[in-house]
Amino acid sequence: MKVKFGASLLSWITPNWTPEAGKYAIEKTAKAGFDLIEILLPTSMEFDSKEVKQQLKDNNLDVVCSLNLPKEAHIAFYPEVAEKLIKQAVDKTSELETDFLGGVLHGGIGVFSGNPLTEIEAEIITEVWSNVADYAKEKGINVGIEPINRYESYVCNTAENVLDLIKKTGKDNLFLHLDTFHMNIEEANFYDPIILAGNKLKHVHITESHRGMLGEGTVNWEELFRALKEIDFEGNLVLENFSSSIPGMQQMVSLWQKSPYDAEELALGSLEFMKSYYNYF
Repeated sequence: MKVKFGASLLSWITPNWTPEAGKYAIEKTAKAGFDLIEILLPTSMEFDSKEVKQQLKDNNLDVVCSLNLPKEAHIAFYPEVAEKLIKQAVDKTSELETDFLGGVLHGGIGVFSGNPLTEIEAEIITEVWSNVADYAKEKGINVGIEPINRYESYVCNTAENVLDLIKKTGKDNLFLHLDTFHMNIEEANFYDPIILAGNKLKHVHITESHRGMLGEGTVNWEELFRALKEIDFEGNLVLENFSSSIPGMQQMVSLWQKSPYDAEELALGSLEFMKSYYNYF
């Protein structure tokens, strides 16, 4: 297995990007011993790529990017808005000289139609994804799409949902981006979705069932890492757990209970846990 261990920006700060907060997150990620940071791009795209690239270089840290579509860019309702925003995110990813953009790119988080995904909506999404894939390919970017749970979206809840839509596009630079928090709600287990994905899986958000310290919740880590080993996973394992010690995080991600660990304890303990499981297999 050839993997890089990463930390999400959200391991250290809320998604409200500022140059100062970004610099802090980059420095903390590097100091904690991670290989890379996943930068959740602000939907405003107000983001100085040149400055950030220098900070990454100064801290000897790799980077990948992600984007979560906001409600006003729900693809099924606003395909042109969504396509433009994702392409802007591809541009920022390219400016950072990295090759991966992940995130919730199938619909706006928190948007519901009141019904399951329709065939017409699926067609709209696949058309936008196809256009985005072509644009990203010109810049050498792979795009990973993250299914999320039923309480946050009706579009793609499972690995199979995403893989089916990717297949319809016929594009070879669209991939699956899994998240163990959402898998714990939507998938029957942690093994089958990874085996189903095979080499279409490029990126995994590693987080516990309660978003806290790895190993202290209900995620079946043995199943997950065994499956990753079997597909010879080559990609990123990125920590995305949250601590209430970060100002504004409770309100941002509905983390109403006080965390027993501060952000640094959570990151260091979880990185050690990830590496121990990885090395076990």
